[in-house]
Formats: sequence, C-alpha cells, structure tokens
Amino acid sequence: MKIAILPGDGIGTEIVAEAVKVLKVLDLPFEMESALVGGAAYDAHGHPLPEATLKLAQAADAVLFGAVGDWKYDKLERQYRPEQAILGLRKHLGLFANFRPAICYEQLTHASSLKPELVAGLDILIIRELTGDISFGQPRGRRTAVDGHFPGAPEAFDTMRYSKPEIERIAHVAFQAARKRRGRVTSVDKANVLETFQFWKDVVTEVHAQYPDVALDHLYVDNAAMQLVKAPKAFDVIVTGNMFGDILSDEAAMLTGSIGMLPSASLDRNNKGLYEPSHGSAPDIAGKGIANPLATILSAAMMLRYSLQQPDAAARIEQAVQAVLAAGLRTGDIWSEGTQRVGTREMGDAVVAAITGKTITKT
Repeated sequence: MKIAILPGDGIGTEIVAEAVKVLKVLDLPFEMESALVGGAAYDAHGHPLPEATLKLAQAADAVLFGAVGDWKYDKLERQYRPEQAILGLRKHLGLFANFRPAICYEQLTHASSLKPELVAGLDILIIRELTGDISFGQPRGRRTAVDGHFPGAPEAFDTMRYSKPEIERIAHVAFQAARKRRGRVTSVDKANVLETFQFWKDVVTEVHAQYPDVALDHLYVDNAAMQLVKAPKAFDVIVTGNMFGDILSDEAAMLTGSIGMLPSASLDRNNKGLYEPSHGSAPDIAGKGIANPLATILSAAMMLRYSLQQPDAAARIEQAVQAVLAAGLRTGDIWSEGTQRVGTREMGDAVVAAITGKTITKT
C-alpha cells in the first residue's frame, strides 16, 4: 500500500508527522514517500505542485495531505499561490467527492459553540462536489464592463456551471452513503435564484428515483446554514455544490467543538483519495507544537477505510482517539477546565499508546 505524504506548509508538517507515527504502529505493509507541496514547493521549485509531486500522488494508492498556505504568498500571481496545489491535485486525480464528517464526541459537547443538548450525539456527513461550480467554471477573469450598473468600469467575473453527469455522480455517492447511515439525504441549493442550482435540484430529484429506500429533502443554502445551528441533529447526509459545501462544512466544524477535530476525504470514482484535515495551515501557530493533530489522525483512519480497505485498522485509530479524549487530554483548541492541556506531539503519543495498549500518559 503506497501512501504519498504531502505535509505542506505551516502546521502541516507537525500534524502529518503525528499521523504518520500512528500509521507506523499498525504493523501494516505501508510504503510511504514524502514530497513538497504548496508554499514549501514554490520556495524550492518555483511551483506549488511540482511535476514530481504530482507523479508521486498519481502513482500512490492514497495521499495524506497536511495543509498549504501562508500570508507571505498572498501577493504571488494566483497560479503560483500554495492553494493552487490542492486544486491541481483534485483536478489531476479526478477527486470529485469530498466527505466531511462532523461528529461531536461525548467528551467535547461543552467545547461546541452550541448548547450541549443540541450537539450531543451529533453525526453529520457533508458530501461536497469538488471539481465543478464557480471554482472551476469558465470563462473567468477581468474586463471592462459593457453593460450593468456601471458600463465602462473595471469588473471581475466567474462562471457557475454544472453538467448533468457531474451532478448525477455526486448524487449517487450521497444516496449510497445514506444507505449505510440513517437513510436521509438533504440536497442544498439556491434554486430560487440560480439557474445552475435549479438544474442541480432537478437532477438530484431524478437520481433519487433509483433510491426509494432513502428519504430526500431540499433546502436553500441560507436556510440550511440556519438549520445547522438551530437543529443540527436533524441532518444525516448533506449533499451540495463546491462553494456551498466549502462554507457549510466549516460551519458544521464549529458544532463539534473545533475544526481541529474534523477529518476529510476527497475521492475519485474508484475510491482512491486524498485525505486531509478540514482546517488550514495556521501559520500563526506553526512551529509552536500546539496544533491539534486529531483531524489529521482521523483523516488517516478514513484513508484506511475508504482507499486502503483496512476497516479494522481504521476502527483501531478511531477508538484510540476516543480513549485519549476520555482520558482527559486536550490540545488548546478543545481544552476546558478540568482537562489536561497537551501539545501536538504529546497528543500523537497518546493515540499511539492507546493503539498499542499502553497506559495513556498524562504529563
């Protein structure tokens, strides 16, 4: 099982190191190879996604990704910014389905922004289409306006678009995922305003006819955002487009107590995937050893389950994370009075100890 390790920038190197440490104690036949990506790759090779990094990702069975980005790169031309690396990987690897589970562990209900009774037992799966929508639509650019409110003024434009096959394949993914969960899909759109999302709604409804055992409802994105904070446990699987999914999944992250707890998987049609925490590179805390590695460790568990066909090993990691939380260990983002604050490395060591059956050490 070949895994491409792409730590990236900021805290990416720290959190990926802990996930790799966890993988190594599972005693499975992994071959791991690392490469630069994002700002680190730009500094070394003049491009955020060098050809050698892309080839490694294409040859691997799965990709474990950290995070990319730093404020110092914000003045670069867009094509050279670190974030283009993740967009390029999604495009070249055909990663069209993003899975973002939002689970509130029993021990973290008080860390959530909402009242404990609203989030206790929360288990939502957000499925975001990754390769279409306004992020990739053409044409795009800048020009002089020829109509509108200010003819002759400079303007910028992007194109929101989806084809029927793109919507069909993500809808199938959502309905199939719901069959393994609680049997309900909520499709999020803006059909009352956008023609693209009226089309989305029509196609999702059409695909639903093949899944009579799964319930389907539709919500406008503004209402969905409100319902996520009003009654989050009413959701099971949420499926939506690229831009709406980007926003809603980060909103859902705060229901769980911290975005530092949220893993994610981006899959192709054969379940090859790129696995990364839902959070960013956090350059303000990079090198301080205080970042939460649990989202990355849980992303590694998703990698074992979806791409490497090792569900038992995935469960061992997930159970170890729960054991560490039950023991009262917390990084700063999820710390509360009565628990013990630990750093990035200590949290990783504790997960390793739980997997190997050793006593979880409190410092």
